[in-house]
Amino acid sequence: MTSSLHDGRGAWLGFSLKGQRYAVSLASVREVIRPGGITPVPGAPEDVLGIVNLRGQIVPVLDGRRRFGLDLATEADDDDARRVIVFDEGGTVVGMRIDVIGEMLTFDPDDVAPPPPGRAERRDDPVSGVVTRDDGFIALVDVPKLCRA
Repeated sequence: MTSSLHDGRGAWLGFSLKGQRYAVSLASVREVIRPGGITPVPGAPEDVLGIVNLRGQIVPVLDGRRRFGLDLATEADDDDARRVIVFDEGGTVVGMRIDVIGEMLTFDPDDVAPPPPGRAERRDDPVSGVVTRDDGFIALVDVPKLCRA
């Protein structure tokens, strides 16, 4: 159904945006940082918050809500809970601001289902599959597509 990179094998890092749950392969996560010091970049795409200097490396930071097409009408209730997940995908380093960091997840590859109808029609949609749990579903994120180097 999906490539072995995105079929649920290995550990995943959970996070939330506007109360919706997502997970990224831990293999693609370099680190998680606080979102302070993001410098806006004039003319950047709408989903780019700006850049951050991470120990001498300039890293673009995406707005997770915008990247996933979520309503921006209300900001996160708890700014202290916000974090930036820094991805290193094949040498491309990109951060994404999220509302709340979640837990480490593992699941059976057989539990991964295709994204809901309608999502697949969006060419740049980074959701590669979903896992249903007793308390709802978790959308699995294709990090290369998310970072779209």
